[in-house]
Amino acid sequence: MNDNSAPDPDPTAADATETAAEEPRRSPAVIATAVALPIALLTGIVVAAVMVSRNPVTSPVGLGPVPAPEAESSACTDLLAALPQDIGDFARAELADPAPVGAAAWQAADASEVVVRCGLERPAEFDQAAALQIIDGVQWFEVSGAEQGIDASTWYVVDRPVYVALTVPNGSGPTPLQEISAAVADVLPQQEIDPAPVEGP
Repeated sequence: MNDNSAPDPDPTAADATETAAEEPRRSPAVIATAVALPIALLTGIVVAAVMVSRNPVTSPVGLGPVPAPEAESSACTDLLAALPQDIGDFARAELADPAPVGAAAWQAADASEVVVRCGLERPAEFDQAAALQIIDGVQWFEVSGAEQGIDASTWYVVDRPVYVALTVPNGSGPTPLQEISAAVADVLPQQEIDPAPVEGP
C-alpha cells in the first residue's frame, strides 16, 4: 500500500531555523564600526610616530667656551636673528647654561648637532695657502676634526666683518652650509679675506 502522506518535517532542521531566528541580527553600522576601530587605532599610532619623528624631544646643547672677541658685536646679533629655525633634519635647540654669547645649535632625532659660533678669532690654520670653497657667494675654510678623532668638520666664514664657525657632523650633506651661507649673505657685507702669512720652513 502506497503512503501518499507528506513526510514528517525534520526536527533538526526546525531547531536550526528557530535558533537562527532567535539570534539578533547585527546592524551594518555595528559591523562597520568594529572594522573601522582597529584601522583608526593603527592610523593614530602611525601618525603619532611620524609626529614624534618630526618633532624630536631635544635636550639643551652644552657648548664650552672659546675665544670670541666679537661675539657681542652688532654683526653677530644680526646674524643670530637671521638664522633659520630648522636646517634640514636639524631643529633649533636650546643652549645649556652658561650659554656662550654669539652661538646657536640645532639637533637631529639621533642627537647629532649642528653648531654656529659668531665673532671668533681668525682660525690658526687659515693662512695664504689655505684652500677655500665658495658657497652661495660666501667663502668658507674647512678644518676637519679627523686628527682629533672627531666625526665632524668646522667650516669658517672668512670674507665677512666677523669670523663665523659652523660645525657639522660628517655625512650631514650640503644643507647646513647652504642654509647658513644664505643667512650670512643676507646680513653680513662681504669684505676682503685676511689670511695669515704662510710660515716658513
